[in-house]
Amino acid sequence: MFAHTLTQELLRVLERPDLRVIAGERQIALDPALDLPFRVQPTGAIVLGLPAQGQQEETAFFLRHALELAPLLEIVPHRALCAAFCAARTAALFWYLDTGRSDADAPATWVPQMAQAQVPPPSALRQIWQVLAPLQPDVPRHVGTDRFAALHDALRGLWPILGPTENLMATGGDARLAVDPATGLNHYGCSHRPRPWAITFASSTASSLSERGFAGAETARLSLLAGALHGRGEEAACALDTDIQADIAAHFGLEAGEGVVLAPSGTDCELYALALASLAPGGRPLSNIVLAPEETGSGVPLAAMGCHFANDTALGHGVTRGAPIAGFPIDTLVVNVPMRDAEGHVRPVADVDAETCRLTHEMRAAGRHVLLHRLDLSKTGLLAPGLPALEQACAPMDGMGDGPDVVVDACQARLDPMRVRDYLDRGWMVMVTGSKFFTGPPFCGALLLPVGVRRRLDGPRPLPVGLEDYSYRHAWPRGGAVAGLPAGHNIGLILRWCAALAEMAAFSRIPRATVHDRLRGFLSAVSARIMAEPALELLPPVRLERVPMEGAWDTLPTIMCFFVRAPDCDGEGFRPLALPDARRLYAWLNTDLSGLIPPDDPDVALACLLCHVGQPVPLAHPGLPGMVAGALRISAGARLVAGEPSHEGMDPTERLRREVRNVGRIVDKINLILRHWSRLSMAAPVQTYLPHGWQARAILPA
Repeated sequence: MFAHTLTQELLRVLERPDLRVIAGERQIALDPALDLPFRVQPTGAIVLGLPAQGQQEETAFFLRHALELAPLLEIVPHRALCAAFCAARTAALFWYLDTGRSDADAPATWVPQMAQAQVPPPSALRQIWQVLAPLQPDVPRHVGTDRFAALHDALRGLWPILGPTENLMATGGDARLAVDPATGLNHYGCSHRPRPWAITFASSTASSLSERGFAGAETARLSLLAGALHGRGEEAACALDTDIQADIAAHFGLEAGEGVVLAPSGTDCELYALALASLAPGGRPLSNIVLAPEETGSGVPLAAMGCHFANDTALGHGVTRGAPIAGFPIDTLVVNVPMRDAEGHVRPVADVDAETCRLTHEMRAAGRHVLLHRLDLSKTGLLAPGLPALEQACAPMDGMGDGPDVVVDACQARLDPMRVRDYLDRGWMVMVTGSKFFTGPPFCGALLLPVGVRRRLDGPRPLPVGLEDYSYRHAWPRGGAVAGLPAGHNIGLILRWCAALAEMAAFSRIPRATVHDRLRGFLSAVSARIMAEPALELLPPVRLERVPMEGAWDTLPTIMCFFVRAPDCDGEGFRPLALPDARRLYAWLNTDLSGLIPPDDPDVALACLLCHVGQPVPLAHPGLPGMVAGALRISAGARLVAGEPSHEGMDPTERLRREVRNVGRIVDKINLILRHWSRLSMAAPVQTYLPHGWQARAILPA
């Protein structure tokens, strides 16, 4: 709730969606007579003073500091000293994330010290307190020296969980989550802050948070911090892990005896599925049959062998990419079944099914235990093998022992929960994420366990010892097999899942028939728009062969893939952008190009528009042997169906029409970029969180 005395400058800062979410209903006012940046009142209200009236970056910093301090004083009124330094730590990290500026530009002398990796020594804390004390109500400035030694010890335990939500959500994954200070975005071109001014159809890759998701993560962060400040940090983290597992189980209809394993990514899910397959009775060597690994995660082929798939793990341990992970069978055999031919055509379903069955039978006949995949869906929306083929591959064979383990790679999560329930009833594991269709932040996955597989965790054999570098014990269902995993919690993963669950809850409130109708209308209109554009070539959508289920919406292909005509192929038919150029186009769409486009171009107004689509998928193009093109993707996600807070009050029909118009604006910006390709290539612009000269109301998607 913002008082009328605020200046226009402060109102512009308060338009920021991240600060608006954090502020909530807290009273904020301006007192020109206050010679401090701010003061928190005994009521919890915030009064901003004249020192906060500087550059917008400094104003945002002081407001963020106040918005952190006020709730902490309410959480632990008896620990005002500790609350002050916790808030200062979060504000300091916010400054560097928000601005990318150097220590010399810091708006307060204590900011560089409080942003360090280690807690400042007691003597430094004592000096900093002289600046922080006046910001709080009724707190003495002079505190005994011994108090700062005790404070230092307390802060050392709190330091890892102190910081803005957007900082903490970038932990517990891998380097791709790190925010580039030059752009304000991560490897995926998205942000852990809301970015409602960007047109976003990137759910096949990753999405920036909505205000709803950001609020879900922020609530969880304050819950963790409150528990830690009350001396119950472990209890609070355990409760959140348990609640997340329960909420995922409830969404997908898990029953008693089944389980949820929290994973930083879909690739980690692959590793966990292999670990559970290694616990199957019989102790036979493993064969892992993977469908179209080139259309899943880049690290999946290595994880499928039980090898490190990056040079660091989600828990921050340095490892060697490609090296075997301790405890995993070193004789695991991985066999890949492609779903496209050398020319990029989708292989006939019957051929993929036949090859899958043949390989499974051969491996079983050789005395190997098989981990067999069903891909539902790939990066381009492919589904295989068919259910009859899987049933045939899993049928009992004389002398072959137990049948294969099946794991469904549903990391795109583009399937009805009824479908997941059916997979679990068949005894199959299911990999899901909250970061694709559901538009949660990247790197939040889960492996759903049917009863039979879940029981393996109660057996005498432990999980492979090398998993201690990848996962904590509390991310798994209870059982003796997980006892060797370390205690602790992946805080970044917890916050990312809380953001994703907020989106999942909103989506689940929409009736299935409405979901189907909204998706069908959007997909039909967008397909027509792409096909009408000479510069684009829509890949034929693949019909999804699914068992009919009443009310299920997941028979619709929600990923639309298309090639873009190369800018220099005039008069020679359709030649698509090669993969490196498709990647440049993908980045430039998400970039403010104003200043680089000639002002006389009729579409120059589109230059500042930020458009985030799915990353290019490397595919062969029919008719161009040996060339690897890049297919971009526009995807329908859960937010398209449920809307988001910035859409509140908008008629759903008109909102969907606006989304279709926004796809048209993406197409228009593609044409704008193609017309000025040479100019942009020389300038090499980079993506940014905000357009230049941001005025949110002027550039929100129309």
